[in-house]
Amino acid sequence: MSRIGRKPIPIPAGVEVSVNGTEVTVKGPKGQLARHVHPEMKVIVQDNQVIVERPSDEKLHRALHGTTRSVIANMVEGVTNGYTKSLELVGVGYRAAKQGNKVTLSVGFSHPVDLPQVEGIEVEVPAQNKIVVRGIDKELVGIYAAKVRSIRPPEPYKGKGIRYEGENVRRKVGKTGKK
Repeated sequence: MSRIGRKPIPIPAGVEVSVNGTEVTVKGPKGQLARHVHPEMKVIVQDNQVIVERPSDEKLHRALHGTTRSVIANMVEGVTNGYTKSLELVGVGYRAAKQGNKVTLSVGFSHPVDLPQVEGIEVEVPAQNKIVVRGIDKELVGIYAAKVRSIRPPEPYKGKGIRYEGENVRRKVGKTGKK
């Protein structure tokens, strides 16, 4: 059996998990998340914990077992604590500003880039060179942060671009002069 799939998910105080057929709903202090799981995966709520079971040892069922358990655990974590991703803008003149419900980026293009805020995601700009993405859905937070980063990914020669906080950008040696 999958070591991850076998592990029960503890339900913290103030969180309510309900299973209706293939739909798992998690309610907590930060909000509510719902997700459909594969119809062959069996999700059971008992003794203040969630258990995911699989019907057989087929390759598909083994893969779905751990994935389903991880997704439900991320939902429980999201409604209790939430998720945060921080991005840094590195480069001369690179800056971000929040105007209403959109983020405007000046990252070396001839025009500013506007990003609309997605429902379920909260975006902050605490400094000109920092963007913080918050939300209860881990997948949405990661997708939005990756979308922001993809506008100007860090380049390997000078390290300029948008990067995750703490991301290590591998640098390359540039051209050498004529000898």
